[in-house]
Amino acid sequence: MAKSAKNILISQNAPAEKEQSQYKLLAEKYNLNLTFNKFFEVVRISNKEFRAQRINLLDYPAVIMTSKMAVDNYFHFAEQMRLVIPDEMKFFCITDSIANYLQNYIQYRKRKIFYGKLTFDELIPVMLKHREDKYLFPCAEDASAINFKKLEAANINYTKIVMHRSEPKDLSKIDIKKYDMVVVFSPIGVKSFVTNFPNTTSDDVMFAAFGKPTQKALQKYKLKVTVAAPTVKSPSMIMALDHFFEETSQAKTSKKATATKDDDTKTAASVKKTTKTTAAKTTTATAKTTVSKAKTSSTTKTATTKTAKAKKADQ
Repeated sequence: MAKSAKNILISQNAPAEKEQSQYKLLAEKYNLNLTFNKFFEVVRISNKEFRAQRINLLDYPAVIMTSKMAVDNYFHFAEQMRLVIPDEMKFFCITDSIANYLQNYIQYRKRKIFYGKLTFDELIPVMLKHREDKYLFPCAEDASAINFKKLEAANINYTKIVMHRSEPKDLSKIDIKKYDMVVVFSPIGVKSFVTNFPNTTSDDVMFAAFGKPTQKALQKYKLKVTVAAPTVKSPSMIMALDHFFEETSQAKTSKKATATKDDDTKTAASVKKTTKTTAAKTTTATAKTTVSKAKTSSTTKTATTKTAKAKKADQ
């Protein structure tokens, strides 16, 4: 059985609406202390690094946007290269919120903007309706290959361009000994943890990890994964943590009940033993009394016999 955890360090920024978040409900349900602190920061690459990729933004009439950071960087480098993004440029955004964010740089109504509901998979069918276009995919230096493979499987003509990277943050102000569990969501988060706390092991703290790449990163550093997500039962980290703490609570209750039962059994055995001992002592005392009475009776009988004989002899 896994040991219990009360103080949890989550390697993300605190939710924007913390009071209404699922994390708050989780904390209240299991009486947890949650601390949010992002383990890395995202930084834009230099103009020199951008030019070294030798990619002209205007050669691609369609752009895939998976984050607001990608939007910011795309228009930043367009400005740095003194490029004017034409009105006919198409933007394919993973969510409507990212699509709306484009309004910071362009007039939304005059553009060809498409978006999915939530996941990259939902964006693929939309992109396939414009299969003839060449797509540019602004991404991070350490971007997961999963989305690239999906584009290749759909035979979509795309080119990735690195515009930003993730770098470990200085976490020296964190007292890691205060925490029972650390929740990580990416390999760079794991790298940052190991860089900042090189001597911490799985015996010191438990790890909850989201995604296979993150779990493999922990295993690479010989750190055990106690809570894994996503799974069929727990598609999100919140659900995985909920199941973990529920099972831990049930195990505690079961252990307490077993201990109480054992105590009751020991008490009953003790009472039985005491009763047995008392009964044995009583039996022994009774036996001694009976023997004593028998001896007294025998002595009295002998004395009476001797007296009778003495009287007879005198006569």
